[in-house]
Amino acid sequence: MIPDATAPRLIHVSAAVITDADGRLLLVRKAGTTAFMQPGGKPEPGESPAETLARELAEEVGLRVEPDALEPLGSFTATAANEPGFAVVADVFRVDIGDQRPIPDAEIAELRWVTAATASGIEVAPLAREFFLPA
Repeated sequence: MIPDATAPRLIHVSAAVITDADGRLLLVRKAGTTAFMQPGGKPEPGESPAETLARELAEEVGLRVEPDALEPLGSFTATAANEPGFAVVADVFRVDIGDQRPIPDAEIAELRWVTAATASGIEVAPLAREFFLPA
């Protein structure tokens, strides 16, 4: 059987749904890219999806969360924002950051708190736009 050449290649990631008191969603933009997306990233060998997200949140935006405190929302698939020909398969978790304040670090160039209305002027990654951007 010949594989379907049009099928997207898959990138597995963990991603966070972090909202503030006003119901806005936290999005980040990595250096050298144009799309804003949920914080998170790819697993290292042996990491669970929750462990991946806890590590990525600490590295990217300075947030400290315990993997067992993350609320699983499920697995979601969307077109990858920054890698043409790929789809992202994301294990997504709701994350309560309490009174912590995210700060761009590592490869993160910028962060924004957005709703569908306030995000209309920026490029939002398909995963966030299709599934998690609040009204």
